[in-house]
Amino acid sequence: MSTQTVPGIATFADTVAGLVAEGLDERTLTARIRDELEAALAAGLELPEEVTRPDPVRYVMYPLHVAADGGFSIASAVWDVGQGTPVHGHETWGVVGIHSGVEVETRYEKPAEPDVPLVREGTDEWTAGQVTVCCTTDDDVHQVRCGGDRPVVGIHVYGADIGTLPRRGYDPDTGAVHWFTSRWADHHDTGA
Repeated sequence: MSTQTVPGIATFADTVAGLVAEGLDERTLTARIRDELEAALAAGLELPEEVTRPDPVRYVMYPLHVAADGGFSIASAVWDVGQGTPVHGHETWGVVGIHSGVEVETRYEKPAEPDVPLVREGTDEWTAGQVTVCCTTDDDVHQVRCGGDRPVVGIHVYGADIGTLPRRGYDPDTGAVHWFTSRWADHHDTGA
C-alpha cells in the first residue's frame, strides 16, 4: 500500500515528515501530530477497505506510510470484536486516532525494575475521531482491545518503523518481559 493510493494519508505523512524534521522535543512533537491527526479525522479521512479488514485470528497492522529513513511510520491497526493486544511498550513515541469503532486502552506505569508486577493506571475508551498520545519514550506501557460490537480501526503514528522495531511485552502479574517485533500485515491477505 502506497500513500499515493490514499491521498489523505499522503498529505498527513508529508505533514508528519515536516514536523519530525523540525527537531521538536518528543512531547511537543506528539502534541502537534495529535492535533494534525485530529484535524485529518474531522475532515473525513477515508481508508480503503483492504486496510480496514480484520483478521479472524489476531489484530493486524497495515502499513500506510513508512518514512524512507525509518524515522516514523503510519499504520492502520485493526482489532476484530473480542481481540486485543498483550500488555506492551513501544520503545518510541506514538499517537493514535480512532478511525472507526471503539478502542479500550488500559495504561500501566512503566516499570522501573524487572520482574515486579505492573501497576495499573487507568482505562479509557476512545471512539471515532478521538486522538491520544499513546506513548512517549518514558511513558510507554499499555494494552488495547476492541471495545464494541464491530471492529475498531485506528490510525497509529510512531517514531520508528513499528513493523521492524523490537519492543517489550509484559506479563502484568509478574512483570516478566519478553521481546517481540510486530509484523506488518499484507493488505492483500489477512495473515498476521
